[in-house]
Amino acid sequence: MGCNRNQNPNKPNRNAICPPLGQTVKFYFLDTVTLSVAPNQSKISVHVGFEMIDAFAESQGISMNTVHCKATFGQGFVGDAPVLLAKPQTYMNLSGESTGPLAAYYKLPLNRVLVFHDDMGLPCGVLRLRHNGGHGGHNGLKSVMNNFRGNREFARLRIGIGRPPGQMDPKAFLLQKFNAIARERIDTALQEGVEVLKLLLSKGLTESARHFNTIQKYKHIRLQNMPA
Repeated sequence: MGCNRNQNPNKPNRNAICPPLGQTVKFYFLDTVTLSVAPNQSKISVHVGFEMIDAFAESQGISMNTVHCKATFGQGFVGDAPVLLAKPQTYMNLSGESTGPLAAYYKLPLNRVLVFHDDMGLPCGVLRLRHNGGHGGHNGLKSVMNNFRGNREFARLRIGIGRPPGQMDPKAFLLQKFNAIARERIDTALQEGVEVLKLLLSKGLTESARHFNTIQKYKHIRLQNMPA
């Protein structure tokens, strides 16, 4: 389905998805990732954002079965808080072509947007919740920021995947499957991510980030010199 940002609110499109009736969207979770890969590549490093979306959606009974604004899309409630979930189906470096129109369509302030993304700057399985920041060379984040008109005031959940071993090409590293140790760490991180997202919706970003990042800091110290 396309994304019509100029739709007349007095003439609703019955084929379009809508925010929960009478509710203000609490948060909009989205991922920056590449378009399509073969089925046996579904658990590769670059897809950890998709995995986080799926883990959270499953934990809350939210179906990701709608296509909207070049994204696989779902909406539901966490307690009384309405949320929107989106997995862009563009190429990773064009993620903003989906996320920008989605945020505009729902008239979402960027302080209610949370982007999930892989991060080679963190040890595998370590998470960080940030209020804002630059793109750090991540092409998906760069595209999102460009489509937010250069605004960087949106939150991010950084998902550590570690650095490529030796002289390995980072692109090849992103497209390889996790080994058994890394897979176990990522699976643990996904559950930790689900819990902090629920905390964020009840306590807000500042309190959640302060509590969660302290825990993850010690995890970072413990894992940073351990092989994955």
